[in-house]
Amino acid sequence: MPFGNVFEKINSEYYQLTSAEKKVADYVVIHQQKTQFMSISELAEESGVAEATISRFCRRLDYKGYNAFKLAVANSTAGRPDTLPTQGEVLPEDSIEEMSRKVYAADRDAMAQTLELIRPEAIRRAADILFSAEKVLCMGQGGSMLLAQECAHLFSTSMPNFTAVVDSHMQAIAASHLTPRDAVLYYSYSGSTEELLKNLKIVRERKAMAILITRFPKSPGAAYADVVLQCGSREGPLQVGSVAARVAQLYLTDVLFHEVCRRDAARCAATREIVAEVLSDKHI
Repeated sequence: MPFGNVFEKINSEYYQLTSAEKKVADYVVIHQQKTQFMSISELAEESGVAEATISRFCRRLDYKGYNAFKLAVANSTAGRPDTLPTQGEVLPEDSIEEMSRKVYAADRDAMAQTLELIRPEAIRRAADILFSAEKVLCMGQGGSMLLAQECAHLFSTSMPNFTAVVDSHMQAIAASHLTPRDAVLYYSYSGSTEELLKNLKIVRERKAMAILITRFPKSPGAAYADVVLQCGSREGPLQVGSVAARVAQLYLTDVLFHEVCRRDAARCAATREIVAEVLSDKHI
């Protein structure tokens, strides 16, 4: 359906909703700005209903799914004069200086939020898994795949067993060859894409270890991960692929990289020297 105004739609359908669906409607109307940044798991928990109720609620309003509903919420709240712009949101009337400060603040806050969310025990366990694994596959979809490639590139400067697998079919094939001695480092901001769930199911069947970097620790994908590392930065449905969200995940990757290297600092330093020497020939 066209985006229209989702709140007018909720109002017109309200008395046809079930009691559980009304709980969702009430929460969404009261927390309009907050809702567009929430995962389906978070909205279900805050509303006091099951995730299936959220899905039924979205379909009753003629949206194909929860993501389409969130997009409608974002469009219905965008541009309101009585609401403050999202941190880092650039407005047409901003000067270059104002725009630059907003972008800087969003990227800075993304790292600050991630720092607050870091659980040392999770970082240690993830580092132990990566350090002891015979093979580590770095995966993701869309923009998250770029992060997986960056991760594989970074870790490859210190250890030889990290590989990024780009194509979704190749990801499934590579996962099917894993053993209990291997690991997967998966990037997914939402933690709820179909390919993620399919691949992590294969990883679990192969009894390999899985580490998930996501914004939502209660997402469906988190249920298949041995370790979940949570990044900061709220990304609304109209901010797909925001740099701030990627900055948060890259910061978390850098923290994890340094923790892994600390387990054998001498060997990692020696490997980095070799790599640096080889790459020096690439420069004019």
